[in-house]
Amino acid sequence: MNAYACVSAIIPARNEERTVAQAVVSAAEQPEIQEVVVVNDQSNDSTSEILRRLAAVQPKLRAFEAGPLPAGWVGKNHAAWLGAQKAGCDWLLFTDADAVHLPGSTAHALSEARSRGAGLVSYSPGQETHTWWERALIPFVFCRLSQLYSYAAINDPGSRAAAANGQYLLIRRDVYEQIGGHAAVRDEVLEDVALARLAKSAGFRLHFGPGDHICRVRMYSSFKAMWEGWSKNLLPLVTWSGQRVTQEMLSMMPWIPLLCLLLTPFHAIFGALGVLLLAGRHASYAALLRKNRFPLSSVLYYLAGVGLYCAALLASDWGYARGKIAWKGREYPVAMPARRS
Repeated sequence: MNAYACVSAIIPARNEERTVAQAVVSAAEQPEIQEVVVVNDQSNDSTSEILRRLAAVQPKLRAFEAGPLPAGWVGKNHAAWLGAQKAGCDWLLFTDADAVHLPGSTAHALSEARSRGAGLVSYSPGQETHTWWERALIPFVFCRLSQLYSYAAINDPGSRAAAANGQYLLIRRDVYEQIGGHAAVRDEVLEDVALARLAKSAGFRLHFGPGDHICRVRMYSSFKAMWEGWSKNLLPLVTWSGQRVTQEMLSMMPWIPLLCLLLTPFHAIFGALGVLLLAGRHASYAALLRKNRFPLSSVLYYLAGVGLYCAALLASDWGYARGKIAWKGREYPVAMPARRS
């Protein structure tokens, strides 16, 4: 068996009773995945019991307890690191407990790794959105990230740009070990981007692309979880791309169209101009949605999306400024991320 045929899937799980079973089963159904290593990170719901039941019928599943979280570690990073130490294959697939892997996805990822000479392959999964607030914010964020983090630049060995998506991150074991694995990014809340940066700076090739044909994910089942998630991630995502928060706010919020609409009582021409400019913003967003494979119906949520995006970015900035962010019942100390280009 060659190195491209043996994959260990590693799933950190903390309070994932809603989704962990489908994540395990869909990963185990991939022929190239020899084992599914789930590290239970001090869950206080029924995740542990679900894993026990699955282990009785799923021979590929190996479930472990993470134990207490050491100082200086983010919980997901610690669980992923422990999983990597337990894994036995030459390729490590780090994936989330809410990811559903589609048929043939691992074979496709390995084929792309081989054809592109990549030591790290990652995809941005298809996103499921069930509520208005998901349909407003999730497509808006991912469309914006596609502008800040170009696939072409990331995949260009001559560019310094690097990024990955921790929902699906496949890395060769020797690459992982050479860059220090999750231990090297133990305190990073954006461990996926940090790992990609380390791999690229060490001279390894990246391949990052759209992944609606690889797996699908519903990231957040509640508004609170979605707010916490993006409050945790948005500021470093924006600043690591080289953008400043003030620039981001000014470029994203349709200030001029809204100002024109507010001036309508003074002259009808302002209202007409505001509607025209706002229609242009909607058209640009529709083109981005289409490019990033989101339903065009999401354009109806444009104003709600931009409002939630800017509010979450401000909340993220405030959280980092006060030195702590919350995620899954834990608080982590953070510093203002350095602006990188």
